[in-house]
Amino acid sequence: MGYVFLDRDGKHFRHILNWLRDGVVPTLKDSKYTEVLREAEYYQLLGLIDGIHAILNKKKEDEELDTELTRTDIIKCIQSDRVRFRGVNLSGLDLSKLDLSFVDFSYACLRNVFFSRANLHCAKFKDVDAEGANFHNATLRECEFTGANLRGALLAGANLQSANLQDACLINSSFCQADLRSAHLQNADLTNANLEGAILEGANLKGAKLSNTNLKDANLQRAYLRQVNLRDTHLEGAKLDGANLLGAMR
Repeated sequence: MGYVFLDRDGKHFRHILNWLRDGVVPTLKDSKYTEVLREAEYYQLLGLIDGIHAILNKKKEDEELDTELTRTDIIKCIQSDRVRFRGVNLSGLDLSKLDLSFVDFSYACLRNVFFSRANLHCAKFKDVDAEGANFHNATLRECEFTGANLRGALLAGANLQSANLQDACLINSSFCQADLRSAHLQNADLTNANLEGAILEGANLKGAKLSNTNLKDANLQRAYLRQVNLRDTHLEGAKLDGANLLGAMR
C-alpha cells in the first residue's frame, strides 16, 4: 500500500476531515475562516468553499446593519468643518480613497473598516477598536492612535510619519514597507507584528513589546530602543546605525 504526501500545513486539516465526514462548516473566528478557505481551495472542496463564503457574506451583512452611518453619510459629513465620529459604530464600512484628514474617530468602533488609500492626515483614533481594519497605502501622518486596538490591522505601505501609537495594541498587525519615521510607539504591543522593510528611523519604541516581531530589513537608524527586549525579535538585515540600544536585551 502506497502513501500520499500532502505538502500542506496540518493546522486546519481537522476542519477539512470533519467537513468531509458530516458536511458541516466549522464555527471559527473570522480570521480563521480565511485560512480554512485557502485549504478548501487547495483541495478543491467546492461545497466547503461555498459554505465559508456564505458565512462571511452573512457576517458582513450583519455588520452593515449594525453600522450607524453609510459611506454616503460620511461623504456628506466630511464636507463640513470639524468632523467628529467619536464613539460611532462604523464597522465594516468602505471609506477608501476619501479625504478624512483631521477627522476625530476617537472611541469609535472601526472593526474591518476599509481605509485603503484614504487621506487620514492628523486624524484622531484615540482608544478606537480598529481590529482587522485595512489602512493599506493610507496617509496617516501625525495621527493619534493612543490606546487604540489595531490587532490584525493591515497598515502595509501606509505613511505614519510622526504618528502617535503609544500604548496601542498592534498584535498580528502588518506594517510591511510602512513609513513610521519619528512615530511614537512607547509601550505599544507589537507581538507577532510584521514590520519587514518598515522605516522606523527616529521612532520611539521605549517599553514596546517586540516578541516574535518581524523587523527584517527595517530601518531603525536613530530609533529609541533602550531596555527593549529584542531576544525574540527578527532583526536580520535591519539597520541599527545610531539607534539607542542602552540596556536592550539581545
